[in-house]
Amino acid sequence: MSHDHDHASNGNTTRLAIAFGITATILIAEVVGALLTGSLALLVDAAHMLTDAGGLLMALIAARLALSAPTSRRTWGFRRAEVLSATAQAAILLAVGLYAFIEGVQRLFSPPEVSAGGLLVFGIIGLVGNIVAIAILNSRRSANLNLRAAFLEVLNDALGSVAVIISAIVIATTGWTQVDAIAAMIISALIIPRAVILLRETANILLESTPKGLDLDAVRNHILGLPHVLSVHDLHASQIATGLPTLSAHVVVDDSCFYDGHAPKMLTDLQACVAEHFDVSVEHSTFQIEGVGHTESEASTHA
Repeated sequence: MSHDHDHASNGNTTRLAIAFGITATILIAEVVGALLTGSLALLVDAAHMLTDAGGLLMALIAARLALSAPTSRRTWGFRRAEVLSATAQAAILLAVGLYAFIEGVQRLFSPPEVSAGGLLVFGIIGLVGNIVAIAILNSRRSANLNLRAAFLEVLNDALGSVAVIISAIVIATTGWTQVDAIAAMIISALIIPRAVILLRETANILLESTPKGLDLDAVRNHILGLPHVLSVHDLHASQIATGLPTLSAHVVVDDSCFYDGHAPKMLTDLQACVAEHFDVSVEHSTFQIEGVGHTESEASTHA
C-alpha cells in the first residue's frame, strides 16, 4: 500500500469521523426536541437519524479496518470490510425507505398531533448539521463504496430535515397535518432506488462478478492476439474492493517458449496487456503459462 493511498484513506476516515460526530449530535438534539414538543414526526426522524448514525459508525470502523496490513491469514487485509459495510448500509437505507413509505401511508389516514413551532426549530438544526456533513463528505464520496454509502446516509438525513421543515411550515399556516406523511413518502421514493443500486453493486462484488467496465471477452481476444499464445482457459476476474480488480488465467503457449527462454517475456506481456489496454486497469493479475501437453492432462472444466 502506497504512501498516497495511506494518506487518502486517513483523510477518508477523518471525514467519516466528523460526519458521524455531527449526525450523533443532531440525533441527541432531535430526541430532546421530540420529548419537549411531543412531536411524533420529530421522534420518527430521530429514529431515522439513529439508523444513519449506526451506518456511519459502521463506515468509520470499516475505513479503519481497511488500513490494516495484510497477514498470512488475511492476504488482502481488511480491504473487503469496505464492501461489507456498504452492503449493510445499503440494506439499512432500503429498510428505512420502505418503513418511511409505509408509515407515510398510515399517517395519511391517521395524522398525529404535531407541534409546528418545535418541529421547525429542530428541523432547521438538523438541516444545518447535515449540510455541513454533506460538504465534508462530498469531495470524496466517489472514493469507494463505503464513502458513497455514508454520503447517501447523510443525504437521507438532509432530505428528512427538509421534509420536517416543510411540514412544520405547512402545518403552522394551514393546519393540514397530512403533509408530513406526503413528504415522508416523497423522500422514500428518492431513498429506495439509490439503496437498491448500491446494494446491487456491493452484491456483485461479494459474488465475485466481473468488475464493471471490464469485458472478459475482449480480454480473452486480446490475449489470444499475443504472439505464441494458442489458447486461454480458466479466465476469471473479480474485485476485492474499490479500485482493486483482480484477474487470473491459464494461458497455453507454444512448447518452444519453454526452451528458448521466451516464457518470462510472455508473462511480462500478459501482465502489461491487462494493465494497459482496457478501461479497467488490472494491476493484480496472475497467469499460469502452460504447454500443450500440460493442458491435455488437466480436467475438462475450463472456462
